[in-house]
Amino acid sequence: MRDLVQDSRRRGRAAGDRTWRGSARLAVGAALGFGGLTFLVDWDAGTLSPARALLWLTLSAVILSMLLPARVTAGPGWLAVRGPFRRRTVRTDSLVYVGQYGDVSAHLVLRDSHGSRLELDPAVLHANPLLWHELDTGVRRSQERGTLRRGAEVLAQLGHEIDDTNARAVLEASGLT
Repeated sequence: MRDLVQDSRRRGRAAGDRTWRGSARLAVGAALGFGGLTFLVDWDAGTLSPARALLWLTLSAVILSMLLPARVTAGPGWLAVRGPFRRRTVRTDSLVYVGQYGDVSAHLVLRDSHGSRLELDPAVLHANPLLWHELDTGVRRSQERGTLRRGAEVLAQLGHEIDDTNARAVLEASGLT
């Protein structure tokens, strides 16, 4: 799997999340702001010590790791989600299960026939048509091969939502709404 991912990146065919950099900048800014303010307040109060400085650095790092969004990339036949501590990859052309959990903060769960599993926020697919295209192409291959046993309706509904959102955006941009 790792060879497949590296090969598609070398050929420049991997699609990535266009909104990730902005979200990562926001997370870094929030962590730096928290760290800077706590250092400043502690220093102004005259209570800043090496132990407290280490505490504020540690808390800032924890905030960064919690706020830093997962980086989603996709290529022909694969989808990868890289968080701050681990990377998960599934073969989209051999999916066996797709599920969506939650209403307010929904997330997709994808499992392939090789035992790999990953979770991602469907909003990433809404914001990135190229990622959606790679996932949709892989799902169609899974359906052709007969490996996708459960969850095709979840992706069909998500596809309709994405198509509706894109159609509305085109109509608004052209001034027809």
